[in-house]
Amino acid sequence: MTIDVKICGLKTAEAVDKAVALGANHVGFIFFEKSPRNIEPDDAARLADRIRGRAKIVAVTVDADNDTLDEIVSSLDPDILQLHGHETAARALDIRAIYGRPVMKAFSVREADDLRAVDAYIGIADRFLFDAKAPKGSDLPGGNGVAFDWTLLHALDAEVDYMLSGGLNAGNIREALAMTGTRAIDISSGVERAPGVKDIGRMEEFFDAVAQACAEPFRSRSTT
Repeated sequence: MTIDVKICGLKTAEAVDKAVALGANHVGFIFFEKSPRNIEPDDAARLADRIRGRAKIVAVTVDADNDTLDEIVSSLDPDILQLHGHETAARALDIRAIYGRPVMKAFSVREADDLRAVDAYIGIADRFLFDAKAPKGSDLPGGNGVAFDWTLLHALDAEVDYMLSGGLNAGNIREALAMTGTRAIDISSGVERAPGVKDIGRMEEFFDAVAQACAEPFRSRSTT
């Protein structure tokens, strides 16, 4: 079993280089001022140029307007635009058309009803990302280090292409993969020693755990 791995919230050359060396095929740069992982487009571009062509470059935005997206796309030239806010299906379609990039739409999940919103984006979003809803008091739509009930994903159509996010770490990734059968994962705080500060040792532990889990027989989504 092989899966896509996205390391998100990268801010240093060391972390970017290590993520790709370990096997990440997606790297995420966050453009959201409230986040400790926020980065300026020009700085992100310099980091992305180190690994361009070896991993997909993902620009993570939260309800960004066109002026903001213009700057990000012009500076970074991302492969994928991740929409992690309250963007409507119509807005996602506009962004996809204007910038000519695949769009990954993120959804915050706590209960089964939260997944019903996905239907409106089928055929518009190229991939989905499912994260846990932010805990009370948090201003961040993601990167809070909390997980949701992964069994909720069993209700999804098997053809829905998604990345699993929220509270993943070396200690629970085996269970997450076995329980959901996902082929793509996204991690940020689970490989940090402090908010926004990636820890190389934790990154290594995480990829070791992923490799071990992937070496086991693949189990599709199950209710057992």
